[in-house]
Amino acid sequence: MSKFKLPFAKGASINSPPMFGGVNYAFWKIIMKIFMESIDMGIWDAVVNGHFVPVQTVKDEIVKKPWSEWNDSEKKNAQAKNIITSALNMDEFFRVT
Repeated sequence: MSKFKLPFAKGASINSPPMFGGVNYAFWKIIMKIFMESIDMGIWDAVVNGHFVPVQTVKDEIVKKPWSEWNDSEKKNAQAKNIITSALNMDEFFRVT
């Protein structure tokens, strides 16, 4: 048996993100990046460029755009957030939320 423990289960899944349990963040980040890019390159781009809320101009005033009017590109933020939070164990989840 190996003396090194991986921070997540053996094997990989194309359906669920790699779990992060608080150790070996650098390795997990690489695997997570690959996972997100395999779904859609725009999801990793949303992580890199940060959270934003789309806006629109209504009667010369800038207001938040309603979710129902977001385009697919604007929804990548929500997808990235879902993937990241789904990949955290409970301890890590409460550290970032």
